[in-house]
Amino acid sequence: MLTPPDPLPYRHVLTLPATGRAVRVARETTEQVLEEWGVAAWEPCRDPALLILSELVANSVRHAAALSPQVTVVFAGGPDTFAFGVHDRHPYRPALFASAGIAPGRGLATVMELTRGLGGRAVVRGDADEGGKSIWVTLPLRRGLR
Repeated sequence: MLTPPDPLPYRHVLTLPATGRAVRVARETTEQVLEEWGVAAWEPCRDPALLILSELVANSVRHAAALSPQVTVVFAGGPDTFAFGVHDRHPYRPALFASAGIAPGRGLATVMELTRGLGGRAVVRGDADEGGKSIWVTLPLRRGLR
């Protein structure tokens, strides 16, 4: 279902009902995870990561809730990497790299602009049964984790 793109030593999983409240809870959890893992407030990827995650969870709630009553966020981290995946059970897989020109909203375009600007990467991975997908974002950390 939801495996990080690279093996990283730190992990945290959050599963929430696919409601509007999920965005706030996922963002607050991300802040806690980053703090627990020693990612400082001045880390360049910290605030953009919060915005990226919020956009991805909001998209799952907005576009997938009818088929996916839950959204799952998996966080993974290492000394120089912070990654997170947002999973839902809707089969549609957005084209991340085409989103800047064709997306009806700006959410995925913003995700891609921020991710690329930080030197990160994003991928969409389908579930083995093709019944859902995860969008994984991997961002470099400048100072690393404690």
